[in-house]
Amino acid sequence: MELTADILIPGEAVSGPCLALTAPISFWGGIDPRSGTIIDARHPQRGECIAGTVLALPGTIGSSSASAVLLELVHAGKAPAAILMDAPDAILLLGLIVAREMGWPVPPAMRVSASEQGNLAGHRLLLSKAGTITTV
Repeated sequence: MELTADILIPGEAVSGPCLALTAPISFWGGIDPRSGTIIDARHPQRGECIAGTVLALPGTIGSSSASAVLLELVHAGKAPAAILMDAPDAILLLGLIVAREMGWPVPPAMRVSASEQGNLAGHRLLLSKAGTITTV
């Protein structure tokens, strides 16, 4: 399967297993910034690790601190390999912009509808710099 995503934050070509979340998440208090583990006790995927995955987000639960958590994940080497979002979250994406300004390599972020994210779940994905997503 192949689809083309809208690029929100450009980055290098990456690959990784797709972790498609089944519910929105708050990065602030929902993800441990030191390990990349989902720690929200109410999230259905509690205990899963987002580090190195192509993280598909059907939505986010807002917090102005989400960007700081994502920045910490990038700095700790525990960030996802890429982020797929149903709708852009400017606060969350700010963490990637700041990380890039600090000279750290950042994962690309792309817009992919929640319905398309479901089709990618569980597959290993290859994401090109141009926004092409291929299951491998």
